[in-house]
Amino acid sequence: MKVRLPHAPYIASKIAIDLLNCGFVTLQKGLEPVSENAKVLIIEEINKEVALEQRVSEVLDENNDEMEFMQIDRRNMFWLIKKKLAKDYKVILSFEERYSDLSHRILSKLQKESLVKYQVSENRVKNIIYNAIEDYLKTYEKAQDVVLERIDNYKRKLTPGTEEYDLVFERLYEEELRKRGMIK
Repeated sequence: MKVRLPHAPYIASKIAIDLLNCGFVTLQKGLEPVSENAKVLIIEEINKEVALEQRVSEVLDENNDEMEFMQIDRRNMFWLIKKKLAKDYKVILSFEERYSDLSHRILSKLQKESLVKYQVSENRVKNIIYNAIEDYLKTYEKAQDVVLERIDNYKRKLTPGTEEYDLVFERLYEEELRKRGMIK
């Protein structure tokens, strides 16, 4: 699953909580600095892919007439161009490899900032970070479904896209993530 910008703080929080609870990592300065450092790297990763996709869209727009003439499927062409330009933008297209690389970079940053201490293999700690990312992504859709159902059952109907709807959704979503141990 593709990570979107609004997910970054939640994933970062999940990483910090999972590191705290794993039993073999000590957070030298608490949850917040770990979460903040992870969030910065997650946002960087998201922004790289956004930049790549914007460039791909520009290329497609520049060649739109030719694509229509040749009856080329825009979606397939988007993927082909994205695949070709990914290396230039330092984007790993395989989600598994991307999250593994991101986990490694997060751990490296946490070590560099002296935010974590552990006596086990680096790979074991990296796996905690990787699993936190994967767990969040698996849980996200379930939590979102629960929140949408709760909003549908409100006595007064909220209109999607309104400020009130967004505020209620965000509050209920955070509440649901707390219930699931994803954030504190």
